Amino acid sequence: MATIYEVSKLAGVSLATVSRVMNNNANVSDITREKVTRAMTELGYRPNSIAQSLASNCSNSVGLLVSELHGPFYGPMMSGIETAFRKQGKHVIIAAGHSDEEREQQAIEFLISRNCDGLILHVEAISDDYLIELSKGKTPFVLINRYIAELSSRCIILDNVKGGYLAAKYVLEQGHTKIAYISGPLWKKDAQDRLTGHKQALAEYNLNFNEQLLYQGDFMEDSGAVGFQHLYNNQQQFTALICANDEMATGAMATARECKIKLPEQLSIMGYDNVFFTRHVYPPLSTINYPINEMGRMAADWVLSNVYQKTTPPLQTLFEPELIIRQSVLANPQ
Repeated sequence: MATIYEVSKLAGVSLATVSRVMNNNANVSDITREKVTRAMTELGYRPNSIAQSLASNCSNSVGLLVSELHGPFYGPMMSGIETAFRKQGKHVIIAAGHSDEEREQQAIEFLISRNCDGLILHVEAISDDYLIELSKGKTPFVLINRYIAELSSRCIILDNVKGGYLAAKYVLEQGHTKIAYISGPLWKKDAQDRLTGHKQALAEYNLNFNEQLLYQGDFMEDSGAVGFQHLYNNQQQFTALICANDEMATGAMATARECKIKLPEQLSIMGYDNVFFTRHVYPPLSTINYPINEMGRMAADWVLSNVYQKTTPPLQTLFEPELIIRQSVLANPQ
């Protein structure tokens, strides 16, 4: 295997010059850069990334921790982040925490051990205190979908209370007053906030929230199916169903059809997230847009700006949900 010394000798330059070329230092002439690059190619030399990291104190890698690696929600976020870093010559190391406190901590420690220059964290189970303490360490990080007052400048969030409100308000505007709700796990802040917004809209219409029309799901498609069956078997009448994400909504739609319910004529259904398949299901699903791709790119910009001192567009920490109207919600004929 060729060494940096052999590259230096063949190119007729110093070791320091070879190092500057490998680190894309601007203080190298084009002629010299070409000589070094040609020597590296001729010798088949590949820079040792670990050695480069130790020498430059920069690994050019960023750690990304997400709750899950599957599903239509996290894919766009990971893609947006990876694309933004790839354009800047950085690489992403991905780990999953599975909404479990111990696994999330282990994943963070793993990413730090890989000498990541910065971290992007989508975490749900670890405590605010842990993250506040982590912020005192050497590895900078930004949070997605998590707000901590003490770390507000590094929290990129969606107004989920407003999102829950917009979903319910639209359904109420169509004349529905008997509305069932399938929530996410209510120990999660985003699930709590969406339900809070839902209740706010009901209160505006002088309607009480009926606990008998609530089912707590887990944001997975199967729980939407089970949730609908539970609500249906409860024999509580409802003309509309709002789900706290699109996956649960599609699960509920499938089970409703198995129960011979016509959609949307006999039951209106509303989702949340606006993942890619919502426009392709039948009927196309009305939902709330969660701009997770844009939020992922914003998290990447935060790292590029705060870790790599790159010039980026103005950083945005609070994103607004948007009502997406399709055909799954019909006016209630009363």
